[in-house]
Amino acid sequence: MYRYDQYDHQLVKERVAQYRDQVRRRLSGELAEDEFRVLRLQNGLYLQRHAYMLRIAIPYGLLSSQQMRMFGHIARTYDRNYGHFTTRQNIQFNWIELEKSPDILEELASVEMHAIQTSGNCIRNTTSDELAGVAADEIIDPRPYAEILREWSTFHPEFAYLPRKFKIAISGAKEDRAATAVHDIGLHVLKNEAGEVGFRVMAGGGMGRTPILGSVIREFLPWQHALTYIEAILRVYNQYGRRDNIYKARIKILVKAIGAETFAAQVEQEWQDIKDGPATLTIEELNRIAQYFTAPDYEALPASDASFEQHRNDNKAFSNWLKRNVKAHKVSGYAAVVLSLKKTGVPPGDISAEQMDFVADLADRYSFSELRVTHEQNLVLADVRQSDLFALWEEAKSHGLATPNIGLLTDIICCPGGDFCSLANAKSIPIAQAIAERFDNIDYQHDIGEIELNISGCINACGHHHVGNIGILGVDKDGSEWYQVSLGGAQGNQASVGKIIGPSFSAGQMPVVIERVLNVYVQQRTEDERFIDTVRRLGIGPFKEHVYATPIKIDLLKGEDAYV
Repeated sequence: MYRYDQYDHQLVKERVAQYRDQVRRRLSGELAEDEFRVLRLQNGLYLQRHAYMLRIAIPYGLLSSQQMRMFGHIARTYDRNYGHFTTRQNIQFNWIELEKSPDILEELASVEMHAIQTSGNCIRNTTSDELAGVAADEIIDPRPYAEILREWSTFHPEFAYLPRKFKIAISGAKEDRAATAVHDIGLHVLKNEAGEVGFRVMAGGGMGRTPILGSVIREFLPWQHALTYIEAILRVYNQYGRRDNIYKARIKILVKAIGAETFAAQVEQEWQDIKDGPATLTIEELNRIAQYFTAPDYEALPASDASFEQHRNDNKAFSNWLKRNVKAHKVSGYAAVVLSLKKTGVPPGDISAEQMDFVADLADRYSFSELRVTHEQNLVLADVRQSDLFALWEEAKSHGLATPNIGLLTDIICCPGGDFCSLANAKSIPIAQAIAERFDNIDYQHDIGEIELNISGCINACGHHHVGNIGILGVDKDGSEWYQVSLGGAQGNQASVGKIIGPSFSAGQMPVVIERVLNVYVQQRTEDERFIDTVRRLGIGPFKEHVYATPIKIDLLKGEDAYV
């Protein structure tokens, strides 16, 4: 993985010193909160309902075991013994004291990490495929390009104050596991007929108040021009993006307003002036970065291990875990393992300090001391020997990290919601927990198959509810918390935005609503048809009809029954 050079170290060191002085001036009263706000946000510090929240960047989702141990240290020393992994491959700590926040940044710098540009109207953390470098369907490893984007975008003076925040995702495999269609820029690595490497470029994707899938504005961009072309996109957006209305300031609004073809033409015109300029990539620069992402020292292993096969045949629980949590690896005898952070009773994406240390130990023993963070809020050990899978499973199970539910109903994506976020209209975590508890039957989940259920506490869509097969959005109704349900959303190669089925529901109704939706699916599905396939075939009509057919009985807090 990438290691800081002298410039990285110096930049981060100077930023920590600068921020420490800003905090001192805020605490002494020299800076008012309005003046300090923009400064702290540049360093990832948000003021939420109960305390400050610090968001730390995990570039393209890649972590060393040493960095994970630092997260455990921060959780114990500065927070309440846990952290929360987000849908953008970051980690958040929700109980930070302002006066101690510079110390956290200084400690992060010691393990080559920071919180720079995790907030504000700038280019945020570039995200990528959690299986980058090991995926069996990979075309080109996207991590060197993601790192080049990180270096280029950090402290870029021209794009420090964009009309709104800006997010880039890059995928290097046949299957898009980076949700590129819902990013401001989505890059797909590919090869043309001549075998040359380039990118298919999408722009104008995003969720929030106006969910839009990105439009392809260039089918093939030679890799040498990745930075110059992205710079042209940002220049057009920076010049023409709206600054008079925060709700219409994202690039998706600009692309929709003028049309993808017109936007692409404007980018092309801007690009002609800079395409062969200093930002043009060279093979020497690509090789300099690529050296940090060379394959580890893999052993020559057989394609199948006898002991592993016996455990799989004799142990149903282990077999279920293999089906859901273990992914194919491009090197024979190895596998990628997803550690589920979705155990019933635990907020999705949360991990304790003790688990952080434990996962770091697992990475050291089983996966060349590296970890990945997924945008589904789970963790990945990318290079596990097949012969070690059973031992790893037993250890992970003992620490609550082996729930065999990856891609299933209880693998819920969920933002912190109203329990923490000051922007939220409603709580997300209790809804996720209530649904997980109602369907906490692995056999049932395996029977109904792949379903993505995503929950957001407000229209900002941090829980990616728009692209959930089942999406749940918290809304305010006369000062109380209600929940809007959509069906048919999806990420990946066949991305789609879900459609709202009708009026919103109370918190107590939500588990029954989901049950009714699933009943229609089970009754109407064809053999081997996934939930999303059934929704696309039938439309939302049959689901809507069944959900609203009769009042939903819920248990009120006082114990009596009611129909709503």
